[in-house]
Order: sequence, then C-alpha cells, then structure tokens
Amino acid sequence: MSATLIPETGSAASTLRRNFWRGVWRVMRRKPSRLVGVVILAAFVLMAVLGPMLLPSPLPNDPTAITQPPSAEHWFGTDPQGRDVLALVVTGSRYVLLTAAITALITVVAGTSIGLFSGFKRGRWDTVLMRLTDMKLTIPGLPLLLVLATVWRFGSPWQMGLVLGLLGWGGVARAVRSQTLSLRERGFIEAARGLGLSTTHIIGKELLPSMAPYIAMNMLIAVTGAVYSQVGLFFLGVLPYESDNWGVMLNLAVFQAGALITPNAIGYLLGPLLAILLLTLAIVLVVDAMDEIFNPRLREE
Repeated sequence: MSATLIPETGSAASTLRRNFWRGVWRVMRRKPSRLVGVVILAAFVLMAVLGPMLLPSPLPNDPTAITQPPSAEHWFGTDPQGRDVLALVVTGSRYVLLTAAITALITVVAGTSIGLFSGFKRGRWDTVLMRLTDMKLTIPGLPLLLVLATVWRFGSPWQMGLVLGLLGWGGVARAVRSQTLSLRERGFIEAARGLGLSTTHIIGKELLPSMAPYIAMNMLIAVTGAVYSQVGLFFLGVLPYESDNWGVMLNLAVFQAGALITPNAIGYLLGPLLAILLLTLAIVLVVDAMDEIFNPRLREE
C-alpha cells in the first residue's frame, strides 16, 4: 500500500505547484504593471551583481568633459571629475543593494524570531521580550549612527547593513507578534499542542510557514527602508565618503556640482534619484502582487 501512496503524494504535490504558478501568472496578467515591477527588480539585482564587474575600476575620467549635461555619449552627463554618471549609478548600486539586503535579512530574522517566540509563549517571556523591543524602539538611530561614525568608516556594506539591521527589527517584532497571537488560537495550532509537539516544532513547522508570505513582504519593505536610510545618511554628510553609492552622488551633485543652480549638473542629480524611484516602484509593485497571490479574498475579487 505504501508503494502506491508515494506516487499519489508526489503527484498531488506536483499538481499543487502547477496550480500555484498558474495562480501567480493570472495575478501578473491581471495587472501587467506587476510584471514590469518584477522585471525592474531583477534588472537592479543583475546591475548590482554584474555591473561593477563589466565596468573598469576606477572609472575613466575625461578632464575635457567636466560636469557636462546629458548627451548621446553620456545619457546622464558627467560628474565634476569627468566620469559618466550612468556608470557611477551602476557601480554604486552594489553598495546600496547589498546593504539593503543585509539590513532586510537581519531585520526580518531578528524581528521574526523575537515576535514568533514572544507571541507563542506569552507570559513572562512575552513581557521580557516586548519590553526589550520597546527599549529598542526608543533608541534614536541618527545620534547612535553619529557616534558610530567616529569609530567605523562604513566603507563596507556589511558594516552599514549590520548597524541598520540591528536598529530596525523592533517594528517587525511587534507586527509578527500580533500575527502570532492571532494564529496561536487556530485549530491546527491547538491540535499540535494537544499532540504534545515541542515549541520549536510548532513555531518552525506550523506557525512559520503560515506567516512566510507576510514575512517575505516585510522583507521587501525593509529593503526600501534601508535604501532610504543609507542614502539619506550619506546625502546629509553624516557618514564619511568611503565608498561610491547613490547617497554620495546626491550629496556631491547638490553641494559640489551645484545641481540645484547649474543646469549642466542636473543629470548628476537625476541619475541616482531615478534609480531610487525605479527601485521603490518595483518593490511596491512586487509587494502588491504578493499580497494578492497569498490573500484568497483578494484573488476572488
């Protein structure tokens, strides 16, 4: 009998996967803009991974083409050193996206772990972990970064991602805890507890899969927040310019090239701004698609 059940089980799993991807495709076709968002997001990932490898390091500069307006040769013009602005956007994307990915990973892992455990255990553990979360939420991020900037140069995206991630998990922990409090009263969780299954098993095998779509959407949203945070800090001059990224480009475009008053430097300002806008738009469209894919009520509308 077991020999006949295995193929049936495998066939059922295969059918579920096919139905899932068909549902994904229907969601994408319903609003083609969502598919555009996926394409744009994939293009940014490829640009961050492959772009710096395909461009020379350091980038060539042309002393005769300093702060030039957009042209056929330089689509977004050149910077005050005569370097192509589009090439600077491409090379700066790796730092920005890698920092955002590290920040989102730390934020989601730490916040989800604390929120799941706190919401499921309740009692003393819930009180302690939520007081810790409240303390974390009261820590002002900007003054702390100012202090850390005297010790760290933030030339590595790992350093920046670590700091931003450790500063950003509080909101995720609160949100995941509220979801866990709702799910822990469901029948399948009560059945698992009645069977005497361990806390680790219930959280890892029952709660976590049910919350995976919600966690994935929070991770994409955390990427957007991380991009804004790091770009804003570099633009304000809070952090030293130890690396090429979009925030440094914005700062130099405004305060060195005079992009707000010099028409020739407008491309130097628009390059990183358009990159941030497109990346944000792509993430919003992908999150919108994920919300409909994993929300049955939205699919039925």
